[in-house]
Amino acid sequence: MRRVVALLLFAAVGVSVPLVPRISAKIPREDPVAIRVDADRRQGPLTPIWAFFGYDEPNYTYMKDGRKLLSELSALSPVPVFVRTHNLLTSGDGTPALKWGSTNAYTEDAAGRPKYDWAIVDRIFDTFIQRKMKPLVEIGFMPEALSTRPHPYKHDWAPGLDYGRIYTGWTYPPTDYGKWGELVYQWVRHSVARYGRAEVESWYWEVWNEPDIGYWRGTPEEFQRLYDYAADGLRCNCVCPGITDTPMLRFHLSKSPDPEAALAERLRRPTGPARSRSCATSSSTAFAARTTRPAGPARRSTTSGFTRKGRPA
Repeated sequence: MRRVVALLLFAAVGVSVPLVPRISAKIPREDPVAIRVDADRRQGPLTPIWAFFGYDEPNYTYMKDGRKLLSELSALSPVPVFVRTHNLLTSGDGTPALKWGSTNAYTEDAAGRPKYDWAIVDRIFDTFIQRKMKPLVEIGFMPEALSTRPHPYKHDWAPGLDYGRIYTGWTYPPTDYGKWGELVYQWVRHSVARYGRAEVESWYWEVWNEPDIGYWRGTPEEFQRLYDYAADGLRCNCVCPGITDTPMLRFHLSKSPDPEAALAERLRRPTGPARSRSCATSSSTAFAARTTRPAGPARRSTTSGFTRKGRPA
């Protein structure tokens, strides 16, 4: 059975947050523990599980130094390396900058009709594929034309400034969930046409990044809806770990007028497997009628690839 595209809520492995100040805490004194490692003793082969790299700035990918670094990272691993980058749907002209990137994959004409442009996204993915690497596709962030609060859009953060300045118009929910879901569908469809079904089915897909902090300025319910429409665009089941109580989350909520109330609100959502729920939209796209998927761990798709009723792949 072929491997199908999997949809992840967020990747917790390999993510570091160097710009978040260290939270001091009193660590209780414990008895010392001695650990002895016998380097001469063999226990068996070590299966690589760390073939993953990620970064914020996608436009450096296809530049000279980006190509060189990715070639070196690919050569380090005996198995295909997955690469995850932010800003694959962020609006802009593709000019690289610190903690920023853009592809302008989605815009709208004067009448509000979607326009798709995959040129920059293709350059990014082509660079991966040419080096036998694979995308761990992060579906984000919100295009300017779809954001419920688009201005300001490009952040002006620089080292030394409040890191909260980084969270601008790209962090908000869409004005039209149908258009959001259609954007994901068209992206996957384009990828299959360009790289082939077998290749795309070997990738992983992720909705957003760390929605429990400033990357998401909507409510938990709005994120669940964002997730559901993206999942429909991919036509697969997935596991949704939910928002959890973490030190990083508490730090970001510490500036709220009532941190405990803010934390309770963030955690007030179902945990466990994600479900698609029946919901309506004013959009004329195919997302008006939705189906309910069973709960449970990730499952292989029962459909033949990336198809929807009445829609060729």
